[in-house]
Amino acid sequence: MQKLFSDYGMVLVLIVLCLLFSALTFKEQTPLGSNAIIEILEQINSKFDKSDIILAVGVAKKDSAPFAEKVGEKLKEAGYSKTRVVVGTPRDLKLALDDIKAEGSRPAAIATSGDVVKWRVIELMPQSHPEFMGCELLSPESYMWPDFLKRSNLLAIVDRIVVIAIIAIGMTMVIITAGIDLSVGSLIALAAVISTLIMKKLGGLQASGWVVLIGFFGGMLCCGIIGAVGGVIVSRFKVAPFITTLSVMMIARGLAFMITGGYSIYQVPKALPWLGQGRLLGMPNTVILLIVLYVAAHIFMAHTRTGRYIYAVGGNQEAARLSGVPVKSVIVFVYVISSLAAGLGGCIQTSQLNTGAPNIGVMYELYVIAAVVVGGTSLSGGSGRILGTLIGAFIISVIQNGMNLLAIESYKQQVVLGAVILGAVLLDKARRAGRLPAFLLKKKETMN
Repeated sequence: MQKLFSDYGMVLVLIVLCLLFSALTFKEQTPLGSNAIIEILEQINSKFDKSDIILAVGVAKKDSAPFAEKVGEKLKEAGYSKTRVVVGTPRDLKLALDDIKAEGSRPAAIATSGDVVKWRVIELMPQSHPEFMGCELLSPESYMWPDFLKRSNLLAIVDRIVVIAIIAIGMTMVIITAGIDLSVGSLIALAAVISTLIMKKLGGLQASGWVVLIGFFGGMLCCGIIGAVGGVIVSRFKVAPFITTLSVMMIARGLAFMITGGYSIYQVPKALPWLGQGRLLGMPNTVILLIVLYVAAHIFMAHTRTGRYIYAVGGNQEAARLSGVPVKSVIVFVYVISSLAAGLGGCIQTSQLNTGAPNIGVMYELYVIAAVVVGGTSLSGGSGRILGTLIGAFIISVIQNGMNLLAIESYKQQVVLGAVILGAVLLDKARRAGRLPAFLLKKKETMN
């Protein structure tokens, strides 16, 4: 039990964070799904004639927009020919009301959901449009539920961590060998511009799906070569990983801007968004890829010879060498894997953005390192778990998401994240020094 808590105790932290943000974001919710649409239609059918004017209102680029459009579509199909759909801002609704007033007509009802019911223009209707006094405001019956646990928010949390979590697989291996890789953020950008440049040269907008795969392969291959060079410098020339990867970070970012001239590449195939935005069996492709990679990485680290070599090198490099472990080859290998993972992350971001930009991936190396350290991997090397890294990535994403829901300013979020990372490092130091178990044991004896 103690070993399980030591390896995956952060699962408890993740659960506590989820419960905390669920409690802090518990509020009244207005449904927007198919059941809500049916409820609105039933209210209209029972109260109004098909000759009445019904306004279906939603907020542009919010969940209420497709809700309003669907309600309007269903009403017109049902014979409510005077139905009008208004998707936009409060000003758009006011203009629609003014148009109806100018026609000498009056709306029978405003059907809406979400934040529209709180619009000031609706509250002021008795004063601004007294002739519309009989107009009813219809919305689905509300219920209490946390914003944090809404399906769209949970998907946003997962979507936010995909690139960071994938890159963190390689970073975990590097840190287990007592190294560090600061170049991953810049390699994201380099992979993005190289892959999209290849796609542009091989046909651009008219290119087939195979060109996308070729472009991705080219971008990842370049990152892998750079990682191999960095690994050789670290292993054979004994240059500190921090200095080596810091130099690679600057070189890769500079190359990304040199290749594109500082501009984004937009001439890409229509099939490019499939990886980052597509779905398979109802699940985002990126989530499926994340699951596959983490299962494979866990099996590799836990059940293969090379995985055991990685732990041995991080635990005691000289002892590993004397035991016959190819230390230099292992170090080169982990830096190649880290760079390939960064290249894949760049390909995913390219697919999500549908463009190759030289300025993406900024600060990602810090988020990736944070995920690995918070997940329980020791910066001193020799210990860590792949699944722990995934938990760490979720913790970082949950904290950021929760603070966004609570409208906490970005600069305050940086303070909190910095404190979380520092706390994780201090806990690791205490655990490795044997102080944490002694402290917990002392607390237990005191309670007894």
